[in-house]
Amino acid sequence: MMHYPDRVKWIAGASSEAWDIHYQALQDAIADPEVIVLSVGDPDFATPAPIIEVAQEALRNGDTHYTPILGIEPLRQAISETYRSIGAKHLNSESIAVLAGAQNALFSASLCTLSPNDEVITLDPAYVTYEAAIGVSGAKLVRVSGNPKNGFRPNLEAIDNAITPATRAIAFSTPNNPSGMALNRQEMQALVELAHKHDLWLWSDEVYAQIMFENEHVSLSQFDQAQERSIVIGSLSKSYAMTGWRVGWIAGPQSLIRHIENLSLCMLYGLPGFIQQAAVHALQQESIHVKSMRDTYLKRRDLAVSLLKDEPTLELIVPQAGMFILIDVRKTGLSSNQFVRDLYVQQKVSVLDGAAFSPQLDGYIRLSFTNGEQQLAKACARLKQFLKGCD
Repeated sequence: MMHYPDRVKWIAGASSEAWDIHYQALQDAIADPEVIVLSVGDPDFATPAPIIEVAQEALRNGDTHYTPILGIEPLRQAISETYRSIGAKHLNSESIAVLAGAQNALFSASLCTLSPNDEVITLDPAYVTYEAAIGVSGAKLVRVSGNPKNGFRPNLEAIDNAITPATRAIAFSTPNNPSGMALNRQEMQALVELAHKHDLWLWSDEVYAQIMFENEHVSLSQFDQAQERSIVIGSLSKSYAMTGWRVGWIAGPQSLIRHIENLSLCMLYGLPGFIQQAAVHALQQESIHVKSMRDTYLKRRDLAVSLLKDEPTLELIVPQAGMFILIDVRKTGLSSNQFVRDLYVQQKVSVLDGAAFSPQLDGYIRLSFTNGEQQLAKACARLKQFLKGCD
């Protein structure tokens, strides 16, 4: 048998099996219309037609060749202008690297800023792939848990106490996936001060920034005093219903962008030009498409909450943002893994095991509201039916 390096174990990550039910549901849904998939953050909206038309026109005009490694200048400029419009005066097009989605951006940030045996503190719970994306560099993920009683807001004292000589970065998503918690300005300022005090990188994954339900999004890019240590990750996947287009980016110091360019040269070699032209149009028309989708997600969140809030065996963490609800199911007596599997077998509704995001979420499930209201209501009714069998 051929030998494989330990790196392949790091890439797999301990949570990779959490997707098994989701993949099974996707496969089953091809032949069975009764399957309802609520286990992934893939919007059910089609990409807005004007964005598609721009890509089609670019293809017809022959935009099928290599593009600049870091992205075409109009797209890098459009991304930087998005941040500058909210106060990030230090960011320009040379501070932007266009990559194949936020996941590629996380992976690239890891390889270009971390060394073996480094430590990265993450605000827990954290997205499923953080452990593997950080582990591929040989670094170690250090989880600092928030309190579920206040929606998993960060424990700043615990973060400070977790910093060691090996710590190189603090990584977080805001708004958070899976909890829907969004950092406020005071919390972000405190993290900036901690990073400055200990000379750390700050990674801010902001892919749900435009799906805020309450308050304004606070971006790390707005803190000029942190510009030399800030890595801001963004994407068009969620807010523009463009998951399959794979458009993401890193905004950061130009010294980092040069390293990202070298990595992308041998890993990606640039996104297709016609996709980038469509992305430029999306950013320029932001307010039209994003507001409509955000309003729809808010209606769906409120619908799911209204249908499930009175169930005695469930405790809901109502999200401030995003497209998911975390639900504490421990009162059912089932582990979250068993709950997820039994729910799918009995009711054909797929949700995700919360333990995939954090050990502290063993006993929680993540339910997405990326389906229409009729399907979402049907899924909630089936979930309530399933709960009757758990009594």
